[in-house]
Amino acid sequence: MSYPDERSPQEWQAVLNKEQFRVLREKGTEAPFTGEYDKHQPKDGVYTCAGCNKPLYKAEHKFKSGCGWPAYFDAIPGAVTRHTDSTFGMQRTEIVCSNCGGHLGHVFKGEGYATPTDERHCVNSVSLKFNAGDPQTGNGEAK
Repeated sequence: MSYPDERSPQEWQAVLNKEQFRVLREKGTEAPFTGEYDKHQPKDGVYTCAGCNKPLYKAEHKFKSGCGWPAYFDAIPGAVTRHTDSTFGMQRTEIVCSNCGGHLGHVFKGEGYATPTDERHCVNSVSLKFNAGDPQTGNGEAK
């Protein structure tokens, strides 16, 4: 699949640190309960892709799931693309940034959380940046 932001691995390595590259470009996973945004609970703002800075999730989408990674019940419309992931002998739904194809994590349905969508977007913190500004544009102060 192609994405609007098509960079070579070398171009990505120039702008991402090693852990960001491993997760975003090589579909890695950070250890649970270690990510910067796992317990982060702002009231306003937006989480953007750490690779291309496109807005992905509004702060109001975030909820406490206890899973060890940041959890969101929904994404900004069109920001996230879903793919079937058949690794590890099971089928899961992988989520990637719709702009650059960076691996974010996986989405799970029907787990019974009291959220509007009954979905949990389980996202690696290292795939994200937080901006305390406008949730529609991502403009604001990066945290």
